[in-house]
Amino acid sequence: MMHLSQSLRREWQVLAADGWLKALLSWVPPLLFLSVWAVFSAGIARDLPIGVVDLDQSRLSRQAVRYYDASPALAVARAFPSVEQGSAALRSGDIYALVVLAPQLEKQALLGHTPEITTFYNSQFILIAKLVKSAMMQAQGTLNAQLDTLMNLAEGNAVLSQALGKAVPIRTQITPLYNSNNHYGQFLVAGAVPAMWQILMVITTIMVLAAHDRQQSLQTWLKPAPCRRLLGKLLPYTMILWMHGLLFLVALYGVLGWPMHGSWLVLGGAQLLTVLACQGVGALLYLATLDTTRAMSLAAGFTAPAFAFVGVTFPATDMPLLAQVWRSALPVTHYLDVQLHQVNHGQHLSEATPQLLALAAFLLLLGLAVLKARKLAAGSNRQEGVA
Repeated sequence: MMHLSQSLRREWQVLAADGWLKALLSWVPPLLFLSVWAVFSAGIARDLPIGVVDLDQSRLSRQAVRYYDASPALAVARAFPSVEQGSAALRSGDIYALVVLAPQLEKQALLGHTPEITTFYNSQFILIAKLVKSAMMQAQGTLNAQLDTLMNLAEGNAVLSQALGKAVPIRTQITPLYNSNNHYGQFLVAGAVPAMWQILMVITTIMVLAAHDRQQSLQTWLKPAPCRRLLGKLLPYTMILWMHGLLFLVALYGVLGWPMHGSWLVLGGAQLLTVLACQGVGALLYLATLDTTRAMSLAAGFTAPAFAFVGVTFPATDMPLLAQVWRSALPVTHYLDVQLHQVNHGQHLSEATPQLLALAAFLLLLGLAVLKARKLAAGSNRQEGVA
């Protein structure tokens, strides 16, 4: 107990002497989590501005424009007299899409031909483009169904349901099982925050060892008992970093009330394994280089692109082999597999076991860090012997 008290007192002195480390362990993680949530707190994109070029100026074309404007995702922000002016606004980013209603649109429709309504949008913004495309298709489909129904009624179908049945012979029922309202916060924040958490954990571990190294040589300090001293050094920070993870889980799935169908115990266990894995990465990087700048650079290169590889924004099954190898080497990938399956599917512990074992395999890095610590301590002994 006395040894633990002395150890905690020493760590507090290290924290007190390093403002950046103290910030990383206190207010920086909550601030970053809140910042990410604030960006996507609206959840659903609405009233994306689009432009219209109405070259027909008929009742049908005006009705089509009203349908687009009635869509929750779209807002007809501007009407252009020519395609050139509309294209300039689209290229400048004033609007996300440009709809061109061709001349004689209504006449062609009444004659039973199939006039075209052309839409241009910037697919470089993939999420926005998907929203615009989906809303346009929905509005266009509704308009087509209404026109077909009216034409069927005009051809002699006295019953509205029969006319509607001919216009829409097959109805589809597409039901999203998870994130049913397409909430961007649940989609992005739930993946971005763990990726950020991973970066903070690796960097914090490096800074902890570097701060101690500045006060007292690590080789000299590790010499009496390298394994016990290294693990004892990391243990208090394990608890703090774990608390950060539990904090964002409680905030997302408790305070904000996002759906949580799984086990908090499984999620907490997966988080603890993730903390140990990231501490292993950070400790190994610092002990292998004994240089803060190099260790930080390696940590940044390893963890910074994590969000692109975890499979939230791009399907992992379609990634090339090299990307899949990189993805598997990131602890947060396996943690996110557990988190997403728990909160969405309520996965049983036995089903989550492969991901938990993958996380446990990262403890080998912590073992390698201990071996490196022993090697450094042995090197210090040899130097003293030579002296």
